[in-house]
Amino acid sequence: MDPTPIWYGRHPLGLLLLPLSWLYCLVVRLRRLAYRAGWLASARLPVPVVVVGNLTVGGTGKTPAVLRLADLLQARGWTPAIITRGYGGRASSWPRLVPPGADPGVFGDEPVLLASRSGCPVVAGPDRASAARLALDQGGVDVLLADDGLQHSRLARDIEIVVVDGARGFGNGRCLPAGPLREPKGRMRSVDFVLSNGGDPCGGHRMELIPGAAVNLRDRSRMRPIADFAGEHVLAVAAIGNPERFFAMLRGLGIAIRPRAYPDHYPFSASDLAEWPAGPVLMTEKDAVKCARVAGEDHWYIPVEANLEAAFVDQFFARLEALRNG
Repeated sequence: MDPTPIWYGRHPLGLLLLPLSWLYCLVVRLRRLAYRAGWLASARLPVPVVVVGNLTVGGTGKTPAVLRLADLLQARGWTPAIITRGYGGRASSWPRLVPPGADPGVFGDEPVLLASRSGCPVVAGPDRASAARLALDQGGVDVLLADDGLQHSRLARDIEIVVVDGARGFGNGRCLPAGPLREPKGRMRSVDFVLSNGGDPCGGHRMELIPGAAVNLRDRSRMRPIADFAGEHVLAVAAIGNPERFFAMLRGLGIAIRPRAYPDHYPFSASDLAEWPAGPVLMTEKDAVKCARVAGEDHWYIPVEANLEAAFVDQFFARLEALRNG
C-alpha cells in the first residue's frame, strides 16, 4: 500500500497507527539517550565528518546536495570522500569501495551515481563507521561526507545538515508508521544547518535543483536541450523517493508527459524497458545508472545540480575551517 495519502493527507488509517508511532518515537528517543550518555559508543574519526540527511522517509535532494558539497570542497583544496549505505546493493560483503561505472545491482544505485559524478572516493556499506574507516584508508582524505546517516549514531559527526522537501515538508508531523518522520520533529533543533529544497526555507537556507540538458543513455556524448522535447509524446519514469517532484519539474519546463512512477530504488530490467512505448523516455540520473545497460536509442536522463544559497556556503566553510584549526 502506498503510504503517501496517510503521511501527507488526512487518511483515517493514520489515527489507527498512532500507538505504533508513539512506540517508535520512544525507541528513537531512548536510543539517542543511550548514545548521549555513553551507554552506546560512537566512533570518532581523525577528520571532520559531515552528515547530509533528512528527517523523513523518501527523497528530499540529499544526493545532489552531497555532490555539490563535494565539488565545493575540492575547489577549495579539500580532499573529500563520500560514504553511503548502498541500499539495494547485493554485494557479498561490506563496506566496499565503489568504482565509477560499477554495477548498481552490486553496489546500489546511489553509490554508483556518487562515484561516477563526484570525482572522489565513494565507499558503500550499512555500517557507516566501517565505511568511513575504509574511506580514510584510501589516503589523503581530510573530510568525510555521509550521504544519509543522520540516524546512524554509531558514527560521530561534526556537522549535521538536514535537507527538507520544501513542498511536502514533514507531512502530518508524525513518526513512522503513522507519518513520514524517522525522528521526532524536535530533532531539527540539534542540527547545524537546514536546507530547504524548494518552497519556504522556514528559517533554513534555500536549495534549488537546476536541470541540465538531457543526456542519452546509450551515448553520453549525445545531449538535447530539454525544450526540444516540447510537443513530443514523452514518457517520464522515476523510481525515487518523491517521483512527483521530477514529473512536476518536467511539466514546469513545458513538456507534456505521461508519468510512470516506480518504487524507490526499483531494479529496472530489460523486460521493464521493453514495456515502454516507442518515443522519448526521460528519467532521473539515479534511474539511468540502472537502465544504461539495456537502454534504447531514445532513452534520456536529466542531470540536476544543487544550487546552494551563498550564505549557507559561507557558514558551512567557516564551521569546517574552525574544525580544521582545532
